[in-house]
Amino acid sequence: EVLRKTKKPVIVAVNKLDDFNLDKTFDFYSLGLGEVFAVSSLQSRGVGDLLDAIVANFKQPQEEAENADKPLKIAIVGKPNAGKSSLTNRLIGENRVVVSNVAGTTRDSIEIPFKFNKKQYIIIDTAGMRRKSAIEEGSLELYSVMRSLDAVRNADVVLLMVDCEVGLSDQDLKIASFVAENFKPFIILMNKWDLIEKDTVTINKFNADLERDLAFMPYYKSIYISAKTGKRTNEIIPAVEQVYENANRRVSTGTLNDLLHSAFALQSPPSKSGKRLKLLYATQSEVAPPTFTLFVNNATLCPNSYLRYIENFLRKSINFEGVPIKIKLKNRSEKE
Repeated sequence: EVLRKTKKPVIVAVNKLDDFNLDKTFDFYSLGLGEVFAVSSLQSRGVGDLLDAIVANFKQPQEEAENADKPLKIAIVGKPNAGKSSLTNRLIGENRVVVSNVAGTTRDSIEIPFKFNKKQYIIIDTAGMRRKSAIEEGSLELYSVMRSLDAVRNADVVLLMVDCEVGLSDQDLKIASFVAENFKPFIILMNKWDLIEKDTVTINKFNADLERDLAFMPYYKSIYISAKTGKRTNEIIPAVEQVYENANRRVSTGTLNDLLHSAFALQSPPSKSGKRLKLLYATQSEVAPPTFTLFVNNATLCPNSYLRYIENFLRKSINFEGVPIKIKLKNRSEKE
């Protein structure tokens, strides 16, 4: 009676249904408080559906509502003379930035708003980033590189331009590592594909090289393009939209818990000093990047190899292509 008078959402959770006999919940509908959720706190059963019902009553954060109307920011990064400015001009449909074979023509990050399929975007053409040892201390180039790094931090999606004729260099890998460290959605553009002599196995060789060199960020998405001829450049913005959607994907708590309980059942965590990691329940705490918090009996029982297994299991079940994800472990006592 007291709860009805509050005019607030009320959720009924019937606990200790360890046998999960739903017939035992029927009497609780007589309370007149709506749907009844069967749970077993001891076995962590039904908790996911209960959490879904709880968060369904939350208001959308003001920040998310405001971000929905903001133009999507796309940063194009890479070494000098990789074709970043050529691609910028191609995507916006006009010659807005200077294109030259002379490396270092672009000296600062340039933000250019444009529209594609009636949607607003901002493309950030950045200065080429050379090895730190090749940059003179206090030079204009050092300032330009710092601006390029800032562009990565502020971008919604990052495109790494690579010259196919040169291949993925150590500097490209350092740039990719910086993108990964900032947990940004990531697409690698293999440019100047038109200049490569091809046979039936060429693409397979390039893909194998990328898979080997980018093993530290296996979620990357790659597109083979020619900024000069326009080959496959029409695939870039749809790919940007897809990885951005993946980065902001929310997984329902019920689905997440079902997936993780399946993962634990298929491959149990290794035991440590006779003890084993146990999953109580999990929830997605953030998006961009997708962040999952797992409440467990003892986080120290989880080795890094098992965390990688959990991440790979989630990726096989949910489309997170082009997007890094975070997995956090919290002990039972931390949830209270």
